[in-house]
Amino acid sequence: MADAVAKTLKAAGWTVVHDEGFIDLVGPLYERNVDGVHEFALVAQDKHRNRRGLVQGGLLMTMADRTSGMAARYISGAPNLATVQMDTHFVDAATIGEILISKPRVVRSTKSLIFTSTEISVERRCIILAHGVFKVVRARH
Repeated sequence: MADAVAKTLKAAGWTVVHDEGFIDLVGPLYERNVDGVHEFALVAQDKHRNRRGLVQGGLLMTMADRTSGMAARYISGAPNLATVQMDTHFVDAATIGEILISKPRVVRSTKSLIFTSTEISVERRCIILAHGVFKVVRARH
């Protein structure tokens, strides 16, 4: 099932975000740019199942954190960011097989902090709302 959905996503202009770290274990994570807005997708698979048979909340939080951080990096141009805070509100449950979509936005950006907001949804149904704060991390010399 995931392979068929992946083909559908690719046909709609989505590309895989290459990440050999943690996201590679929970992904693949997909990305596309629509009219200058970055969107991210993840197909809920059996490996994302909690004990109730729904998508694990930790996966949703991970997706919100990563996609918000990527949006912050794109807008700021900062190569390194660290999550300072992430507030997550669980609104509804997602089920295995659904395509989770995140459309993060930067609310405000300063020299050292970037404030973000995202909604992860399935079709028009809101699953979570998340607000993040990211710190620009300067290179160590």
